[in-house]
Amino acid sequence: MASGEIVDLLVVGGGVNGAGIARDAAGRGLSVLLCEQDDLASHTSSASTKLIHGGLRYLEHYEFSLVRKALQERELLLRLAPHIIAPLRFVMPHVSSLRPAWMIRAGLFLYDHLSKRELLPGSRTIDFRKHVAGAPLKKTISKGFVYSDAAVQDARLVVLNAMDARERGATILTKTRLIQAKQGAQYWDATLQSTQTGETTEIKARCVVNAAGPWVASLLNGALNTPAQHHIRLVKGSHIVTKRLFDHDHAYIFQNPDKRIVFAIPYEKDFTLIGTTDVEFSANPGKVEISEEETAYLCESVSRYFEVAVTPRQVVWSYAGVRPLLEEEVANPSAVTRDYKLELRNEAGLAPVLSVFGGKITTYRRLAEEVMEHLQPLFGYMKSHWTAHEPLPGGDIPNANFTEFHRIFQQRHAWLPATLAARYAGAYGTRSARLLEGIHDVTGLGELFGADLYEAEVRYLIREEWALTVEDILWRRSKLGLRLDAVAVERLRTWLQEQEQAQPVVAMRA
Repeated sequence: MASGEIVDLLVVGGGVNGAGIARDAAGRGLSVLLCEQDDLASHTSSASTKLIHGGLRYLEHYEFSLVRKALQERELLLRLAPHIIAPLRFVMPHVSSLRPAWMIRAGLFLYDHLSKRELLPGSRTIDFRKHVAGAPLKKTISKGFVYSDAAVQDARLVVLNAMDARERGATILTKTRLIQAKQGAQYWDATLQSTQTGETTEIKARCVVNAAGPWVASLLNGALNTPAQHHIRLVKGSHIVTKRLFDHDHAYIFQNPDKRIVFAIPYEKDFTLIGTTDVEFSANPGKVEISEEETAYLCESVSRYFEVAVTPRQVVWSYAGVRPLLEEEVANPSAVTRDYKLELRNEAGLAPVLSVFGGKITTYRRLAEEVMEHLQPLFGYMKSHWTAHEPLPGGDIPNANFTEFHRIFQQRHAWLPATLAARYAGAYGTRSARLLEGIHDVTGLGELFGADLYEAEVRYLIREEWALTVEDILWRRSKLGLRLDAVAVERLRTWLQEQEQAQPVVAMRA
């Protein structure tokens, strides 16, 4: 990008909200630049519980509007990205001392009917003596409930939105920080800096969208020099991953004596994901780690229900992230709303800035749509709503039928090992054709780094998805970090360095 360029929208933040806003805006005909100081989805958006869900527990806090909105989005997203979002059945064992059965049934009835539901089955009561989900549970637990939600590859959701934004004309700059912005009458004069080279670029923007997540307030008070009207509350959520704890495809939602809930979810075929915690956080949002106390809490929470106790020694991976939630006068972090607020500062004689406070992955598309509604009066030439009907890259699967797509994909690429074909189909959908272009056998995939990570996939991720580092590839574009050993990781790191030396990354590449 050349210095002095003028854009309609400068979006700061490469999480799910920023990427979703950039996509929506680009599709409406605006010129858009998104800058992200690290990698796409490198913070909050890759540290979720990997769910697209209405939020059953939010009903207890009477957040009916949020739940309805999230349930509507769940239905839409299942159609728009069937390769990375999949239906998932949740099992809730009943413990009468925590919540009475009538309360749970009432909540599930609302959950089933607050929004139109076509793709997912409704809730029902189950007998654990007859249901497969009863096998790993303590025998004293005899009944429960089952309902539907969906699982998502969260970081890939962000990347796909960024890809679509780029294909519609947006410029996406990773490893690029907004270090200063001066507010003028028509434009923001913004200075962007590459975190790799230190090189700076000056641009002009008619409007700034602050989607910096945990940094939303510090960006307003710092580089934008525009004090915030809303405040956020930083809450750390941590997760642990163990080897697979049960042999079926249902997830569990466990109630706890502290009124919180913890999920145990089938994860990456051979693992179980357990989370999450809610802990007040006041340190640097860029450096977040799970504590020993959180690990112990999650193990104890699921061990109340499983016949075989889960211990910290079984944890093979853990991750933590900071949720930027709207500040409220409630003591319990779990009770803080997951809804969002949009703050538009459009003072006479000054270029506007819109800031995003709060939010959750499930409602990111709706949030982006509302951002554009706020900005409509500023850009009279803007096109209308469109994202509710346009699949994300790779999601243009006939009738959103991933099972049939996977079958045909495997048939057409019979030379691919079955596990690799399944992973390509599930990660890249119809974009797998680009990854495999010109390749007709396994040798054509190039070097095998380990597990089923081949050179062809790494090259695709670098070329199409802004991947630069081992962490980008193994923990955000995929979760192959769970499978590669230290030798394989080091070989991948060396290979990337060799590629960098052969063809250096251009600072602030789009």
